[in-house]
Amino acid sequence: MLFDVTRSELADLFGEDRLATLPAGVFPPSAADTEGGRLLQTVGVPTGTLRLGEPDEGSGRLPLVQDVVDAEDFDGASDDAGGWPVIGWLLNAHLALDPGSGKVHAFDADEETVQELHTDASSLVQVTLRFQRLLEEFTFSGDDGDEEADFERLEREVERIRQETSSIDPLPFRDETVWSAVGEEIAAGRRFKGDSPGARSLYG
Repeated sequence: MLFDVTRSELADLFGEDRLATLPAGVFPPSAADTEGGRLLQTVGVPTGTLRLGEPDEGSGRLPLVQDVVDAEDFDGASDDAGGWPVIGWLLNAHLALDPGSGKVHAFDADEETVQELHTDASSLVQVTLRFQRLLEEFTFSGDDGDEEADFERLEREVERIRQETSSIDPLPFRDETVWSAVGEEIAAGRRFKGDSPGARSLYG
């Protein structure tokens, strides 16, 4: 695993009730006992920006890529991509775990493109927690005269996440990925929700 992420770390930051996991039984046998599968079962991800997959009501298993898109239509998709479990959803992309390599791939059904998004599942958890933490902890000054400085500071925080992540795993922000789009939305002041300090400052 590229990043050292633990359940206790996530629980300290977000609380147990804000963590989502995937039970072992929802994975196909090829993925349940992989490092990525075990991480999503035991550590999980904070809810909010990333939505974990939901098992099919009939089978009780996560849908496979072949259940949600025609992988043959995607340039660059692996020959066995159709059998990968769809572990989540980010923006307009299905996130699938390759049990063989451990990589997480993003399938954009609208564009019919597939990208390697994470080298392993720990990278997925790390980027999710860092963006979610920024959304919940960032504070604006509340002074209209300082608004430009506030957004410059916010943009620097987003850029720091990009750079620090890319120094370990270059995939999440390589080219125009869905995470790049999420970062741009956050830097523009969107995605602040609920009772976060950022939302209260922006929306009153």
